[in-house]
Amino acid sequence: MTTQPNLQPLTGMPGGAGFLNEPEPTEAVEQMYATDLDAQGYVAHLTRLWANSPEALYLLSQALGLAGHVGGLSFAQRQLLITSCASAMGDSYCSLASGGKLAAAATPETAAAVINGDLPPLSPLDSGLVTWARRVAKDPNSVSAADVDELRALGLDDRQIFAVTFYIALRIAFATVNDTLGAAPDLDLKERVPPAVWEAVNFGRAPTP
Repeated sequence: MTTQPNLQPLTGMPGGAGFLNEPEPTEAVEQMYATDLDAQGYVAHLTRLWANSPEALYLLSQALGLAGHVGGLSFAQRQLLITSCASAMGDSYCSLASGGKLAAAATPETAAAVINGDLPPLSPLDSGLVTWARRVAKDPNSVSAADVDELRALGLDDRQIFAVTFYIALRIAFATVNDTLGAAPDLDLKERVPPAVWEAVNFGRAPTP
């Protein structure tokens, strides 16, 4: 396996990849970079950042997979949750990435509306998930037992409610690490999402090469 040709030790990562130094090119790091190159043709800024601890990214991914499975979340519902909580907390990276995926699973207009804080035409359950994600991201202490009852009324049992909340919290943690340590959205990512999506993302760090 080979790393991207322009990868080299730097004081701080290249472009918008963050404030930390480029990690040593271990086998695990090279595997992360190679996976990105194979999947999308470039190494994402967040991949360079999380390459400082491949084990942490692996464990986070496993926990997210478990929470999504227990919560009974479809692909589109996961993107709804991520886009809702990311935009609510002002995270441009995940708003662009998951907003683009949501646009493909639904419509660009739906994704843009979620990013803008609106509630597009959705099923009662999906609307409830969007509202829940925003509450968890913005002010979890404002949540009441009545809010939980609303999720039960939509068909979620207590185990699913826990799993959905855990999923949102993990995504908030992921975005917090990226934002705090300076990972900006990839310019390549912005160019691949529908205009309605990237026009709606008028907050957070700006995309960089």
